[in-house]
Amino acid sequence: MAAISGISTALFTPPGGGKGTRGRATGEEAAAPPGAPAAEKNLTAEQQTQLRELKKTDVEVRTHEQAHKTAGGPYAGGIQLDYTTGPDGRRYATSGEVPIDASPVRGDPEATITKMEVVKRAALAPQAPSPQDRAVAAQADATKAQAQTELRQSRNGDGQEQGRQETGGSLEAVARRAVESYQRAASTMQPAYTRAISA
Repeated sequence: MAAISGISTALFTPPGGGKGTRGRATGEEAAAPPGAPAAEKNLTAEQQTQLRELKKTDVEVRTHEQAHKTAGGPYAGGIQLDYTTGPDGRRYATSGEVPIDASPVRGDPEATITKMEVVKRAALAPQAPSPQDRAVAAQADATKAQAQTELRQSRNGDGQEQGRQETGGSLEAVARRAVESYQRAASTMQPAYTRAISA
């Protein structure tokens, strides 16, 4: 299973050392945290600026990840968010991802083609796709191309085994290479979305 997004920001650590935690956004957490005007009045000007940045980032991250989730349909998993505690004591989403099933449909190139189109749409759904999102979309294109080749060969009556050897392997091998490529890209990638939040 690949993960699309990887949108992240520079984590803000308020005075007192709030920490980000990871979890799935469900129920109340799926909506942006409500403001607390009374608590915000007791914050310094610097803390109020930090809080505005956290709120803005929270909305951007949630919108980005929801776009992936919505477009991914049955292939998308739950939204996973990283949180940072703001100076008001509330948690704000500062990064996230959506796992997506980008594996080929075994023995069915037509279904694989359809599935890879959905995976690519999901990866590129946000207004500003991250490098990780683009890598998943590229791998979906590669898997789709392999499936198209297999479909053409089966329709033409050509030997599938010969075609697989000429095109570099089965759909499973292409998917395995896609996952390996994705993992290499993800391990060397800078955060896809960076927002400086003054400390």
